[in-house]
Amino acid sequence: MPMRAGQQRPAPRPTPRPTPRPIPHPTPRPTLETVAEAAAVSRQTVSNVLNAPHRVRPATRARVEAVIAETGYRPVKAAQTLRTRRSHLIAVGIPTPGEGRGEVLDSFLHALTDQAQQRGYRILLTTAGDDRTEIARYQALLSEYDLDAFVVTSTHTGDSRTAWLAQQRVPFVTFGRPWGSAGRHSWVDVDGACGMRAVTQHLIDAGHQRIAFLGWPVGSGVGDDRRSGWAQACEAAGLPTSGLDRRLVDGLDTGRAACAELLAAPQPPSCVSRVVSSSRWSTLRTGTSSLALCPTRRSLEYTGRPSARSSNRILAVATELSLRPIVPWNAVYLRPST
Repeated sequence: MPMRAGQQRPAPRPTPRPTPRPIPHPTPRPTLETVAEAAAVSRQTVSNVLNAPHRVRPATRARVEAVIAETGYRPVKAAQTLRTRRSHLIAVGIPTPGEGRGEVLDSFLHALTDQAQQRGYRILLTTAGDDRTEIARYQALLSEYDLDAFVVTSTHTGDSRTAWLAQQRVPFVTFGRPWGSAGRHSWVDVDGACGMRAVTQHLIDAGHQRIAFLGWPVGSGVGDDRRSGWAQACEAAGLPTSGLDRRLVDGLDTGRAACAELLAAPQPPSCVSRVVSSSRWSTLRTGTSSLALCPTRRSLEYTGRPSARSSNRILAVATELSLRPIVPWNAVYLRPST
């Protein structure tokens, strides 16, 4: 409509603002006091139900547990730590990649974590390239956290980590034996000598008379232990061992060179037995099983009960080398395809 002279334009109508929705307030976290009030018991009784249930009568304990389940109450870990001086944290030092162990350490960590969780503990991982650096990491962890214990892996001769933890009076166990250390502590380890005896005996039963061994350098506890198993089996069967073992730093080039040297000898071995890690057969790294290269039959013999992952790696190598796998109860044989 046209406006008359002197007539003012009407003010625009205000745009209605949306009605703000009320901000929902989170439900207060249940506390020890609220659980005690709902169960009609004292705070100490609730604490006893959680930490010393044997002190509470069954009927009272059942009533408190029902309230805890209904409210979803969870104790505050910080408060428990202050009261009990226990953090329920366990630090585990793991080796840097390429230091072996492979699936053995992987399985160990899974089992350790599973058992710790069942008992209300948590695992804190740390890693370092040498003992000195790892000890420095231990010192930092102890200053930042009230750790309950340490698990040390990949122990070796002259291990300064275990000596330092013992001096600090810090609880610890090791995945790996003390290897000549004067200290006494709890440990668990793979029996490498027993495994190599079984591997070597398997090859003896298959008819081999000259069985060579490739292992880690002299002085490495694991390498020495595994060599002893090979030597014991050969000596028990009256087979030679002189000149048939090579101790070398793990690696593709060193493994290939050692095999070439053995096979070029005037009396070459009929079989080369070695613990799988990372040289020629790196795709078969397992740590608990062993691989035998039999040049006279152009075959690979992998002893042990392989996991699904190991079996896939074995088949991958078989494809690469055009080998035909045969899988009996306790071993995997890879022979040329026909």
